[in-house]
Amino acid sequence: MERRLAVDLRRCTSHQYKYYNVQDMENASQRLTEALSTDFLASIELEEVQRCLFVDSLVSVSDTGKELGEFCINIQKTVHNNQPCFLVHANSHGAIDNIPCGTSITGYVTTTFETLEQDHHEYVKLHGHSLDRKSHMVRQDGQLVVNKVTREEEEVREQTYTFPLSSLRGFVSEASNLLILRVLAQRKNIPEPMKFLSFDAETQICLSTYRDLGEKKQVVGRETVDVFGIERTVQTVDDIPAMWQCYFLRDGHLASRVQVGSPVMMKLLKMPALISEDEQDDKPVFEKRPLVWEEDMQLYSKFLDRKEELKADHMSYVRHHPELRALLADFLQFLLLRKPQDVFSFAREYFAPFSSQRPPGDTFKATRSLR
Repeated sequence: MERRLAVDLRRCTSHQYKYYNVQDMENASQRLTEALSTDFLASIELEEVQRCLFVDSLVSVSDTGKELGEFCINIQKTVHNNQPCFLVHANSHGAIDNIPCGTSITGYVTTTFETLEQDHHEYVKLHGHSLDRKSHMVRQDGQLVVNKVTREEEEVREQTYTFPLSSLRGFVSEASNLLILRVLAQRKNIPEPMKFLSFDAETQICLSTYRDLGEKKQVVGRETVDVFGIERTVQTVDDIPAMWQCYFLRDGHLASRVQVGSPVMMKLLKMPALISEDEQDDKPVFEKRPLVWEEDMQLYSKFLDRKEELKADHMSYVRHHPELRALLADFLQFLLLRKPQDVFSFAREYFAPFSSQRPPGDTFKATRSLR
């Protein structure tokens, strides 16, 4: 009877799961996933992570080979709230079909791959319609708190999620994922099953899996090199899974990255200086990059507040001075009638009679010259 029940369970559809104790099965599966993922993370030595502290610089290209933007990942040692950890920063900016878009991630990850804090920013600037999505994740008081702000044109939507840390054993954020990928690439060995807890796009807990894609050849600059592939899949509750395929050089440098179904690929154009296994660099040198203030949540928020403040102030001034509209309308009408070659000289002569510092004689001459 138990064998028949097991067979029926494998054959049943998602609508039939309610006839069985699916919740217990899901809980057992999650506990197994947590145990396996925790064991794997605990097996990573600090020396392995030390070899992952470098910068990746790739370009975004279309399926026709056109360069669209850049993609960079930087991982380095730091101290956050008096705790030694790793600073993970990744950003991708460019334009697809002349539509500016980008993503940036800044996270603080401990030596055990726990995320202390993370900022995630995504934007798309369509003509007449823009979307800006930001999320801030932080550990506090035994919980993981996620604050999301989505701005779509003038509409702003704010959401807050809290998760007990006890329910997130084996959780991998987007920042810690970038670090784990480098470790896996250097090992060239992905244990099966390789599963972690993650968030989907709607901040719902889901499974992310890693799969070995094996080795292949890739042209980087003028060289043909061997690269090792890893596929990461993030399951979603209400949508199709999101999949990324990444190929790495032997030392963990990223050689290519593509989201399955996307026409855009990130590619390495120039071979970096490869890091040997015995190389220990306690003070790595990183490229100095300009501050992109749009990625800083606090600076961008101040910019938006100041922008709205100035707009309101200017509109108030125009409403209280209706003569301004009449004056500008008269000037524009006169300008279009005369169509002068030198617009600046014409404007100077047109507004000269309004100057309190101009002698009366000069004002009369300027008035006659415009007629």
